[in-house]
Amino acid sequence: MAEHQINFNFDAVGDRNKIRMEVVNELSKEEPGQGKKDLASRYIYYVETLNDGNRIYLRRPANLHNGFDFVVCVENYNFNPGGRKRNYPKHNDIISDLKIKKKENDTQYHKLFSIIKKIYNCEPINNEEMNVPFINGYTSELIIKTLKWLFIEQDIRYWNYSGRDMLWNAIKGI
Repeated sequence: MAEHQINFNFDAVGDRNKIRMEVVNELSKEEPGQGKKDLASRYIYYVETLNDGNRIYLRRPANLHNGFDFVVCVENYNFNPGGRKRNYPKHNDIISDLKIKKKENDTQYHKLFSIIKKIYNCEPINNEEMNVPFINGYTSELIIKTLKWLFIEQDIRYWNYSGRDMLWNAIKGI
């Protein structure tokens, strides 16, 4: 089956359940697959565009094929430079990058942390807020926009448990 590509943009502001259900409702429009491998239905949802022109997208099905699960990917990025190329960040990639940023400039890190907290709380942010400069690591914009979707993915996958709190607690512990 062909891979379906969809532009899906929304602000992810407000109530966590409303946000979760908006994404689930979009994913529920997918056509069923006809089997494994080439017979599976595959979807790419373009959800964000970075200032450098690269896009953040959701890839379905995810590696584990669990329900509405998806992988958050970034075009033209490699989050595993020492090994096999991986265009999706793992939680530890984000945590490690944030630790580097905190060590580099604690004041700037606290600005970035306050924006991440807004994303966690489903509050609005503007593009100017995302420009917290650091010398090392990924751009603040990439971290913020990726975390938005990682939080949503966790809310969908682990709604009956802690949802986004698992990742948030790891970030708070830095």
